[in-house]
Amino acid sequence: MTPLPSAPDSIRLLENGEEYFPRVFEAIAQARESVLVETFILFDDEAGTKLHAALLAAARRGVRVAVTVDGFGSHDLPPAFITELVKAGVHFCTFSPCRRLLGVRTHIFRRMHRKLVAIDGEVAFVGGINFSAQHLYGYGPRAKQDYAVEIAGPAARQVHDFLARAIPGACLQGRLAPPPPGCNTAPPGPVRLVTRDNHRHRNDIEFAYLDAIRAARREVVIANAYFLPGYRLLHALCEAAGRGIQVRLLLQGKPDMPWVARAGGLLYCHLQDSGVQILEYVERPFHGKVAVVDEQWATVGSSNLDPLSLSLNLEANLVIRDTAFAQRLRGRLQALIAERCREVPPRRHERSLLDAAGATLMFHFLRRFPAWVGWLPAHTPRLVTPQAGDPRGRRRVFVLEREAE
Repeated sequence: MTPLPSAPDSIRLLENGEEYFPRVFEAIAQARESVLVETFILFDDEAGTKLHAALLAAARRGVRVAVTVDGFGSHDLPPAFITELVKAGVHFCTFSPCRRLLGVRTHIFRRMHRKLVAIDGEVAFVGGINFSAQHLYGYGPRAKQDYAVEIAGPAARQVHDFLARAIPGACLQGRLAPPPPGCNTAPPGPVRLVTRDNHRHRNDIEFAYLDAIRAARREVVIANAYFLPGYRLLHALCEAAGRGIQVRLLLQGKPDMPWVARAGGLLYCHLQDSGVQILEYVERPFHGKVAVVDEQWATVGSSNLDPLSLSLNLEANLVIRDTAFAQRLRGRLQALIAERCREVPPRRHERSLLDAAGATLMFHFLRRFPAWVGWLPAHTPRLVTPQAGDPRGRRRVFVLEREAE
């Protein structure tokens, strides 16, 4: 494995599973002290079994290994998959697991949607890519287009310390640096981990986007899988386009959840009337959550711009102020736009009354959704760790009153 340069913060863009998985597995193979992983989805497939083998090998040579998966996203993991990890000494947690009700997964709100990996406090990975073969091109027409970042230096330590506190029992707390006032407070530098939870950091990722859009001078490029932004973001994008900023949205043209695309499409006319250009990626499902502003500011992470990510889920993004990285990400997105996207033409004279009514309702829904979140089904977040040999039997339960501050 070619290590990243030893600069204060070294940053590498990774596109899709073909670039992401080999880097993660090689980093785990070189781990000396700790491997910490959080992922929304872990499947027992080509990608998941390779991660499983890498974690087993690390644990068996004495590395502290801790893994958290989401109880909704990773609902079908076989007991044997978990048992082998636990027997090898892996600290395995499930975030708010729940039983199916009439075959249907419940707890659809407040998911642990982060995708984070930290190795020895020296190397870390942040992005939107799950440990699933769906992120490999060979999966077929439903393979997902997505991005992640590999970092080394102080920024990697941010991710390590965050995960060490997010997974009770994962690390010796005495080995951690004293926690900052909030998990989104970091030493000055070009890379900052910004998280969203349901306690002290409800709007931090949204505010990072808002600050960048409002400060834009030339260009805003947002590429997002599920685009149904809150009222503040919608207004900021339209205002930026209105003052002459080139605002481009790269969204799904072949969505894996069509109803989400239909809901977001109700906002197209409003955005286009303000001068926003809308492009749809049409080769396969787009799963990315990235943005670039003025080739100076960028973000890569797990947070979509939709009500679930902005108001309910636990999320994590990197905010990166590095011109070389921003230019590299913009170049990748520009190539996607040029080769695999189509522009959505404005429909100024083709709007039906039904579309107009739907857009109006959607606009007011987005404006008031944050205040309505408290009415949605809630539960006290738990991390459940199985005992060796019985992953679905006796368990240790950690009640998370405050999610990973």
